Amino acid sequence: MIPVQLTLEGLYSYRERQKIDFENLTEAGLFGIFGAVGSGKSSILEAISFALYGETERLNARDRRTYNMMNLKSNRSYIEFDFINFENKKFRATREFKRNSKNFEDVKTPSVTFYKWKNDNWIPLEHSNAEQLIGLSYANFKRTIIIPQGQFKEFLELGATDRTNMMKEIFGLQRFDLQNNVSALHHKNRSELDHLEGRLKGFEEVSEDRIAFQKENLKNEQENFEQRRQAFKETEEKYGRLKNLKADFEMFRQKKFDFEKLILQKDEIDILETKTELFDRVSRAFTPLLAEKDKLKKEISEQQSLKKQQLKTWQETEIRYQQVKDKLLVLQPQYEALPQSRIRENDLLLILQMLKFSEEIQTLKSRTKKGDDEVQKVEARQKLIRQNIETLRKESEALKSRKLDSNVLLLAGNWFLERKKSEESLQKQTEKAEAKKSEIKKVSDELKSFNFNTATFKNDFQNEHEALENRKKSLSERRSQLEVQQKLAHFASALHDGESCPLCGALEHPHIVEFNDVNAELGEIQKEILDITTRQENGQKQLAELEKILDRKKIFEEQLKAEEESVRQIRIALDEHLKNFIWTTFDAENPQAFEEKRQESFAIEKKMEALNGQLASEQKNLEKERTHLDQYSKALEKFRIDEAKKEEQILTNEANLKMLQWADYRDQEIAGAEETHARLSKSNLEMEQLYLQLASEEKEISPALARQKTMADESGKRISALEKEISANEYLIEKALSEHRFEKIEEIQQILLQKIDVQETRAVIQQFRIRFETLKNSISELEQKLKDSAFNPEEFSAAEDQFKIKEQELKTANDAVVKTLAEIERLEKEFRKKENLLKDLAQLQKRADNLKVMASLFKGAGFVQYVSSIYLRQLCDHANIRFHRMTRNQLSLQLNEANDFEIVDYLNEGRSRSVKTLSGGQAFQVSLSLALALAESVQSNASAEKNFFFIDEGFGTQDSESVNIVFETLMNLRKENRIVGIISHVEELKEKIPVALNITKDEEHGSLIEVI
Repeated sequence: MIPVQLTLEGLYSYRERQKIDFENLTEAGLFGIFGAVGSGKSSILEAISFALYGETERLNARDRRTYNMMNLKSNRSYIEFDFINFENKKFRATREFKRNSKNFEDVKTPSVTFYKWKNDNWIPLEHSNAEQLIGLSYANFKRTIIIPQGQFKEFLELGATDRTNMMKEIFGLQRFDLQNNVSALHHKNRSELDHLEGRLKGFEEVSEDRIAFQKENLKNEQENFEQRRQAFKETEEKYGRLKNLKADFEMFRQKKFDFEKLILQKDEIDILETKTELFDRVSRAFTPLLAEKDKLKKEISEQQSLKKQQLKTWQETEIRYQQVKDKLLVLQPQYEALPQSRIRENDLLLILQMLKFSEEIQTLKSRTKKGDDEVQKVEARQKLIRQNIETLRKESEALKSRKLDSNVLLLAGNWFLERKKSEESLQKQTEKAEAKKSEIKKVSDELKSFNFNTATFKNDFQNEHEALENRKKSLSERRSQLEVQQKLAHFASALHDGESCPLCGALEHPHIVEFNDVNAELGEIQKEILDITTRQENGQKQLAELEKILDRKKIFEEQLKAEEESVRQIRIALDEHLKNFIWTTFDAENPQAFEEKRQESFAIEKKMEALNGQLASEQKNLEKERTHLDQYSKALEKFRIDEAKKEEQILTNEANLKMLQWADYRDQEIAGAEETHARLSKSNLEMEQLYLQLASEEKEISPALARQKTMADESGKRISALEKEISANEYLIEKALSEHRFEKIEEIQQILLQKIDVQETRAVIQQFRIRFETLKNSISELEQKLKDSAFNPEEFSAAEDQFKIKEQELKTANDAVVKTLAEIERLEKEFRKKENLLKDLAQLQKRADNLKVMASLFKGAGFVQYVSSIYLRQLCDHANIRFHRMTRNQLSLQLNEANDFEIVDYLNEGRSRSVKTLSGGQAFQVSLSLALALAESVQSNASAEKNFFFIDEGFGTQDSESVNIVFETLMNLRKENRIVGIISHVEELKEKIPVALNITKDEEHGSLIEVI
């Protein structure tokens, strides 16, 4: 993550909006944030953390976080943070929370929105999950990018389990946690094995022998089937001939029976045919004429009913028309007098308006009088307020002359504070120098016990070591000679005549050498060699211990020199600081007096603030009274204008009166005038509406009356026409009766009542004729066919029984063949399945063995811990590159068997010790080295072009040389494309860092940020 821009407002000591442009800072590679204690340096990191994660190091949700984070003089806090993530994409995180205007201590829950920079616009995101954008949880964000004050050693002192979990999250090591995957695979494989073994139990009877046996059985069954089939074929031919003969005789008898039945039905069919033809002829001639007759009768009946109804309606309409004409004659005189009544109604309306205007004029006069009284009261209050304002201004001017300049107080206060800090620092540094002198004295006392010359002790030790080595070499040569001599004596004592010599192989030994016993001398030499070796080892230990003590003394002397230099620099700085005291109003040696004057000035300032508040309140009151006066004046003016308008309207209405006089109604009540006007208006309206309604009815009834008369006449004409059509129809019916030789129409109606379906009946008759002829011809053919044949039922029965027996035998043989074939096919198919299952079983058993090995490998997240330890060791190696240099190759970092960090101390023979034994400065150095290594690993793992790291405090624990080493280390990071931000109050760093932010705290404006 690379910061781009941060905006703060109303947060901690940042009262006014402050903006930090990180782009100029990050371009330098190394930048600082400096300021006095409490100026708001660490608040910048807390703002970034809170904007991204909604979490801070100092406060949690139970601490009323939003209330305590908000500046006490602000009612709104706002944070806006722009950054570039590991994918080189730009995002913005904003958080805002406001104070409840009715409850000072109630600060509302922050609103949070994340944005993405896309197409030159900020696009809101649907989530506010910073971990998704940055790839780090809040806990690991604090450990790798922004390390809050006091949390620098957290990663170093984490337990093995917590550190493994952290490495797992940061480097995505959960991909190596394969225990659950292996377990799932194992259970799946075991389930498949159980299922497969269960399936194989169903194949125990399936074998190659069983298949061979069934094939032999099939051969026998097929031979038997062939014999049965041949016998069945012969029996089937004989049975077929007898069966056909039987069928012919049975058919002949059945057809003769059916033909006899048809002969009995023939007379009925002939009668039906006669009736059908008669019905068809009558229906064609008379059905249309009868239908037309019924239709004309129905229509003439309807027309007669319609004419009767129309005559009735015409009579009723004529009566109504006469009644309307009578009413119009009665209302005509009143309707003609209506215009005069309308004029009177209008005059009454004007008089009613004039009465209302008169009443409103009296009301306006009363309100005008009250308004004049209120204006006088407001003017009196304005005068009193002006007097109070003048008094408050005089008091404020008097206090202002007694108040000291705020800038002078601030600068002088900073001077006294800086002097106090310098004196305290001088005392601490002096104490540290004295402590170093004591340590040097202790080391010197230790050296006295060695009694050596510091200039030549190394040569003395070397000469003594060489002398001992030469003596040891000489003794070793003598020991070798004696050991050879001892071995030869052993060979010589073992020689006997006739036995071969182990050295030359000779069988004769004329001159055997005699040797003295050398065992005693060998023992003395061996003892002396061991004594020399012990003396050498003791000498080496003594030399190493001496060199170690001298190194410690040298280190302490260098540290003392640095501490004394620091004391000298502090004294110089203090002297320079004393020279900068320029305020004659105060005494440089009396800070108590300055503090009293400052508190007095603060008290005066508070009084002035109170007076200014009262003055502002009075000014508001005066402005309020002015507003009231303007409102009252405008209202009075409006009352007078409205009164004049009402008077003018009365005169206008009086001039418009035509029949009535204003004087007659001036003193009348408004309610009475309204009642008279309403009564007259209602009467005029009702008269007009009634007359117009009757006139309208007359206009509507007149054409309706004529229309109804015409319709009645038309109905009469239609009835006459229908009567003529009926006469013509009756003539046609009589003519048809005569033509078809019928006397009465009832005979026709009787025939038509039969309702014969001519087409269907003719089809039945035709079908009967065809069937009759067909049976007759078929019987003749069968008689001719069977004249020379005879059927014997006993012979047929015997043949049928024989056929059934042979058929059953053939079926049994065929079933046996089919069953055996099916069994062979089943066995072969099952055998192939069994072979495949056995192959699968072998694979699953092999896989089960492999999964068992994998389960033991990945059990209990052991593999993750192993991978984590590899990452940690690589981290250690990277951290030691810088840690060695910072500690002048005296210390290094390593992991023990429990994956806990340990320190290797090369000043103590390379022995290891706990990281908790480190001094504050050493702890800072190793934590910085680890943090830089961790940040590099994390951000290189994310494939980021640049990585960023923020350090809050820690440099105060370093001596000047260590500060130089740490600073040089941080400067070298720029070459590695890394960016480091430092928060500190150490002045030496401020002078060395090329670009930085300086935080100052102003009493009125809060914390202010400037680039230096």
